[in-house]
Amino acid sequence: MNERIIELVDIAPKEFWGAQDAHLETIKKYYPKLKIVARGTTIKAFGEPEVLDEFENRFNRLMQHFNRYNRIDDNVIERVIEGGSQDEQRMPDHDKILVHGVGGKMIKAMTPNQQLLVDTLHKNDMVFAVGPAGTGKTYTGVAMAVKALKEKSVKRIILTRPAVEAGENLGFLPGDMKEKLDPYMQPLYDALRDMIPAQSLEDYLLKGIIQIAPLAFMRGRTLDNAFVILDEAQNTTHSQMKMFLTRMGKNAKFMITGDPGQVDLPRSAMSGLKEALLILKNVEGIGIIYLDDKDIVRHRLVKKVIDAYKKIENQG
Repeated sequence: MNERIIELVDIAPKEFWGAQDAHLETIKKYYPKLKIVARGTTIKAFGEPEVLDEFENRFNRLMQHFNRYNRIDDNVIERVIEGGSQDEQRMPDHDKILVHGVGGKMIKAMTPNQQLLVDTLHKNDMVFAVGPAGTGKTYTGVAMAVKALKEKSVKRIILTRPAVEAGENLGFLPGDMKEKLDPYMQPLYDALRDMIPAQSLEDYLLKGIIQIAPLAFMRGRTLDNAFVILDEAQNTTHSQMKMFLTRMGKNAKFMITGDPGQVDLPRSAMSGLKEALLILKNVEGIGIIYLDDKDIVRHRLVKKVIDAYKKIENQG
């Protein structure tokens, strides 16, 4: 009896096989002539060569589907196994979809400026995305980073932000350094959890394929083959911003996001983001996108809150 061994690549077994291995059992029903055994990330099939060839081909298509859409179900399994090369149904506006998030959620640009940001990231290796809270700067950037990782155009994602809010009180917080800093990195974790299934995300973090670290940890590094996002960049100083921008290595994509209206630095300190926007505005290969109130995609009240504050600030 012939044996065929297939490995799940970048896929968490529990998520692929489904609750109580329901998806595995469905697959087995389509191949009664094969003995199929799954252990962890390895699946073994025993049977005649021609049946094994077909099984391997269809199974690879299932993995491709899962990697693209982050989900499979009985309908997908039936379509892939019985449909042959016509198994993939083109999604509406597929070209505009950045990634399929957890549960197949379609993540794409929601406003013209967000789409402009996506297009600018395609054309430039360094892009600044500037705008108020809720305009989708970080979320769009993380989606583009996950897309690049899935397409293997980069080998890792690095997400960083200055932990200015922690200040000198950081040492008094409980826990080790990671536990002290995690609260400041939470928005980045939240975006990733929307786009990558929990077990896969945990594996990526464990292997260092996705790294989330404070800006200070970037010093001295050369960041090659990576999609790197500096979030909350308005809270960088001159030296921090210069340090970060000069970490760029080969085959790297750098995205810098921030809101110049929410600077938490001391009044005497110049925001590294504001300075960089002035210094780099005419440098070829660097894109700068400004988002505004029209791009706010949070709760409808967020825009009203920002407008109300603007009125007060303008009066002052």
